[in-house]
Amino acid sequence: MRQKLNIITLGVKDFEQSLHFYETGLGWKKSAASQGDIVFFPLGGMVLAIYPRQALAEDITIKDTGTGFSGITLAYNAKNEHEVDEVLQKAQTAGATILKPAQKVFWGGYSGYFSDPNGYVFEVAHNPFFGFDNHDNLILP
Repeated sequence: MRQKLNIITLGVKDFEQSLHFYETGLGWKKSAASQGDIVFFPLGGMVLAIYPRQALAEDITIKDTGTGFSGITLAYNAKNEHEVDEVLQKAQTAGATILKPAQKVFWGGYSGYFSDPNGYVFEVAHNPFFGFDNHDNLILP
């Protein structure tokens, strides 16, 4: 696994309020890759995404209540589906718990989720619509 994080996704309770905060309040420009209820903000090599909290919990296949879900995920974008499988296996071998095995997903990619030994949730995903530059930085349309 490369030592790299690409996307931090915040599961937000009020999507419109959050979008207003980042776009209007902070003046951040969203990427053209944003659509519907997922918004990406390029951060100079990293990306902050906002997504409805309940929908994110459902995607991970965990409850949006209690201590099971913090409302945030860290994302590692892989270059292909095989790398997704390799990274999930490596994480599990290192002591992670697989929360959702890698699978084709509704948005057209391939992803799975694991939690590290402290309970922080990571998504490992291959997004065929995103690329990488020569430094392995994520490139959004």
